[in-house]
Amino acid sequence: MNQSEHWRPTASFQAVQARAELYRKIRSFFALRDVLEVETPLMCARGVTDPYIQAFAVDNKFLQTSPEYAMKRLLAAGYGSMFQICKAFRREEAGHLHNPEFTMLEWYRVGFTHLDLIDETDALIQELLGCAAAQRISYHDLFMKFLSINPHTATLKDLQNCALQHDINLTTAAATDLTATGWLQLLMSHIIEPQLIGSTAWIVYDFPVAQAALAKILPGKFPVAARFEVYMHGIELANGYYELQNAAEQEKRFDADNAMRISQGLHEMQPDYRLVAALKVGLPDCAGIALGLDRLLMLKLQVKSIAEVLSFTIANA
Repeated sequence: MNQSEHWRPTASFQAVQARAELYRKIRSFFALRDVLEVETPLMCARGVTDPYIQAFAVDNKFLQTSPEYAMKRLLAAGYGSMFQICKAFRREEAGHLHNPEFTMLEWYRVGFTHLDLIDETDALIQELLGCAAAQRISYHDLFMKFLSINPHTATLKDLQNCALQHDINLTTAAATDLTATGWLQLLMSHIIEPQLIGSTAWIVYDFPVAQAALAKILPGKFPVAARFEVYMHGIELANGYYELQNAAEQEKRFDADNAMRISQGLHEMQPDYRLVAALKVGLPDCAGIALGLDRLLMLKLQVKSIAEVLSFTIANA
């Protein structure tokens, strides 16, 4: 794009209209279910400790990577089930599926498990995209289906050999740095995700405990993290949890995150102790999910680049 044309929006007028209609349908969906729309700050005192998510720092504060912590504080204050359509910011390279500033739908349902929230998420996606019910599969069965590997018992060597068999070539140094979780995520993104295609969404649930993030751990032969992810046409759309309520466990996970950040040469992030304080007061039993609306709109309009659904990208904002 030459400089004389750099003022123009990247989305068509029809795409902007489609976004407005998408938001209207989302608000109607939640209004029918008596779910409260809320608003929380975009600039926060603390960022996330998650080593896989990098925040923008602004004047000793952080632009939110999601409204999760603030919304959980509202939940602990007794506000009940809620949703929010908001901007979020993540320091990642811009590409056809990501803009550093993007729009997120996040919602929490009091009294829901992650399985209940899967049902509601599937209903919302069907309504917004006009598609059939999603295909549902556990993380274990997904890896068995596509790679013939049990992700809960596979050794580091098993995962490395699987990657080599599928022509994933990494330097020796890069391979040495990856943990088992890193290899699982690599196999997921490079081999499995591109195969999650078809006319309906895929919902993958019950992840390995090392990928719990802010989800509860469920006991069993292989304990699992009570979380799920939603994919469509090989694109990750959403990430949901049966939310962790234990404040002491949350603090341990913050510490573990920071230990991993340090090992990866990243800055340590001071944990958000306002969230911990809210958990100590008592987070209600609930499930929550974050869904990327720009990607959802891409699928609805059948376009290939996120720029086609954004009024302005980071390149001409």
